[in-house]
Amino acid sequence: MDSTTDLKNGVCIVFNHDVFQVTEFLHVKPGKGPAFVRTKLKSLTTGKVLDNTFPSGSKIEIVRIERRKYQYLYKDDIGYHFMNCDTYEQISLEKHLIDNPQYLSDGDFVEIMFHAEEERPMTCELPSFIESEVTYTEPGIKGDTATNAMKPATISTGAEIKVPLFINIGDRIKVDTRSGQYSERLK
Repeated sequence: MDSTTDLKNGVCIVFNHDVFQVTEFLHVKPGKGPAFVRTKLKSLTTGKVLDNTFPSGSKIEIVRIERRKYQYLYKDDIGYHFMNCDTYEQISLEKHLIDNPQYLSDGDFVEIMFHAEEERPMTCELPSFIESEVTYTEPGIKGDTATNAMKPATISTGAEIKVPLFINIGDRIKVDTRSGQYSERLK
């Protein structure tokens, strides 16, 4: 058994019969009373984020998680299909295991986190940014650039995002997959 002194960002632990990843932690030593560790935990199975406080030195169970690089192949009624880049083995994942699946396009590389002892996929993370082509958007009106106005646009993956008025159909843009926001126009 490990203790709360082993907690750091990115460590995965078993808590309330689920696997959580530590996204933030803070060791607090108040002037009066015992020390404690304040954490923010993200569930790898449901994606929910919760705050929890552990007494300093309490026992926790750290889980070994492996990150493996996979390539997205296609989607069908079974789920999303990926291929391991090293062994060419294919797996399929359900939609709820993938962070923002609307930004996936054929051939994209992702990282899938596996529970090392059980060889069970826990979650699938897309790259922070993707490059995509705008397939549909309303034309911008000339001279309407005095404010930071945004308009809806559909990108090649089928997702709809907000883009500045100067973006037109056929432009290649960079999109932040974590927030779903436009980042920049590419040349």
